[in-house]
Amino acid sequence: MKLAKGSGQDIVAGIDDRWFPLREISGYEGFTRIGDVVGDKGFGDLAARIRAQPGDGVDVDLSGAATIADRDADIWGAGLNYRRHSEDLATEQPARGPGSYLRPSSCLIGNGGTIRLPSQSRRVTAEAELGLVVGTRCKNVSRDDWRSVIAGVTAVLDLTAEDAIRENPRYIPWAKGFDTFCSIGPALVTLDEFPGGSLDEVRISTVRNGEVIAKATPRDMKYDLGYLVEYFTAGRTFEPGTVICTGTPGAVPIDGGDVVRAVVERVGTLTHPVGP
Repeated sequence: MKLAKGSGQDIVAGIDDRWFPLREISGYEGFTRIGDVVGDKGFGDLAARIRAQPGDGVDVDLSGAATIADRDADIWGAGLNYRRHSEDLATEQPARGPGSYLRPSSCLIGNGGTIRLPSQSRRVTAEAELGLVVGTRCKNVSRDDWRSVIAGVTAVLDLTAEDAIRENPRYIPWAKGFDTFCSIGPALVTLDEFPGGSLDEVRISTVRNGEVIAKATPRDMKYDLGYLVEYFTAGRTFEPGTVICTGTPGAVPIDGGDVVRAVVERVGTLTHPVGP
């Protein structure tokens, strides 16, 4: 099953390319937050209810979809989780856990939105990532149980003021918090859409102007998905709708006039023009 938000912000749910507004499903009429949907006690039965809906559903254009991240949701990120990205920054991968950061939701834009380059940075990079969306209130999740708290996955386009990071790695939250610096979507895809629930073969690609700059799968991560869920939930409570960005296979510098994409196979594509 997939969840998305249309340009009008209505949540839609899809099975086999049949999409239905969630407000037409009994019991979901008032839902406006993805976190409330995935955290609802009936979420496990939603796919069956969508399959039972009559008709062909509605047309959904994900090229202009709103972000699936709720505006009040936490967005956590893992840094330098792929060797290629550590090489981008000419630094070693962390040895006792990934680099990490928490970013403001004010940086979010919907799919297709224009990236605005801030005057405070002379080198902005774009990075495709796989995102995990938390589906249940949780804390201290063990590595082997990570799937039990994850509602699904999504694509992420993460931007960084890289010159600030190169000056001082402590500037990570500042360097990632500018307006238009994060896109999450265009859909959430539940884990049952992947054979055996495994994401090992899902390819993540950073693309600029049609050229694939970097690509990899979760097999290439230094810290696997289970480790990341255990690491980030250790000692802290995560609410449904929280997003964990799992690191990028590689970053690319962007300039005004570029078009950058985050492509996550079988999950979705985010496409953004770069403005001045």
